Amino acid sequence: IRSVDSAASGVTLHVVADIPAGTAPAVILAPGQAARIMTGAQLPDGADAVIPVEDTDFTSREAGTAAPQTVSFSRSVQAGENVRPRGTDLKAGDIVLKKGRALKPQDLGLMAGLGILNVEVFRRPRVALLSSGDELLEAGAPLEAGKIHDSNSFTLAALVEGAGAEVVKLGIAKDTRESVYAHFEKAIAENADLILSSAGVSVGAFDYIKKVIESNGQLDFWRVNMRPGKPLAFGKFSDINFIGLPGNPVSAFVGFEVFVRAAIEKLAGRSDGGRRTVRVRCEQQVDSDGRESYLRATLRDENGTLHARLTGHQGSGNLLSLVQADALLIIPAGVKCVPAGREVEALLL
Repeated sequence: IRSVDSAASGVTLHVVADIPAGTAPAVILAPGQAARIMTGAQLPDGADAVIPVEDTDFTSREAGTAAPQTVSFSRSVQAGENVRPRGTDLKAGDIVLKKGRALKPQDLGLMAGLGILNVEVFRRPRVALLSSGDELLEAGAPLEAGKIHDSNSFTLAALVEGAGAEVVKLGIAKDTRESVYAHFEKAIAENADLILSSAGVSVGAFDYIKKVIESNGQLDFWRVNMRPGKPLAFGKFSDINFIGLPGNPVSAFVGFEVFVRAAIEKLAGRSDGGRRTVRVRCEQQVDSDGRESYLRATLRDENGTLHARLTGHQGSGNLLSLVQADALLIIPAGVKCVPAGREVEALLL
């Protein structure tokens, strides 16, 4: 309708058109005229408002019912009422999706709505994952004396996939130069973009990963001043990027979050990822050794303030305390004591 034709005292308009969705109306409304229009249809020229059929005297609303010759109603209608103006959602020249964004379902819908069928994207990085150590057994194998089940490959595989990469599982490398080298060669055959290992980068007599990297590529560094996770290696095997994480489960997890997640997101072209950090208040005194530390803690909300308490012993092999944690408290380098009541940054898990 034309809003100027409406009146609280009542008005009757002549219906001159029936406009279904998906058609371009040819009619131009003149004074005293109206058109029946379906939800989602284009407004005809001359019209500037829509009054719901429920507010009129037209009661025949079943599918297939013809439009009436006249329609009456008794209320004023404002211009723009029940109309979605062109450009309400976006306008020509608007930036709707930026480079570096991981596409979400709603992003795909938006592109389809704009008529965009194809878009250039980064492919998912391929991360070759291996554990190392003669002490390791597959998770389903019977436990033997002196052995442990390989937990890191499951934790790290889930973290890699969560960061947006494809996992290539290389298995468990034995503590020999030949076994480590053979597993690394498999990464080349699998066209990996990154080799990620756990264990074998410390100073043990049977830690061969560091030696294999040095002999077949380059090792840029192999220790970092943080806890847990001091033994951490970075370099290249042949032309493939390599990151070696510690073998202790918590150290491997923390090392991934601090170093590997950002590397994978860089390879994937992402700039919108990463875990969120928040300010939390310590409920207890937290002691550290002066290295940058990532300590497991539970969180509780009290009147909008997050309070943190350590999950218990912070040993790097205590995986249960990581399962129980809501966050990792970040204790800066050089700080050896955080008094109770002091706020620190925390990485949300």
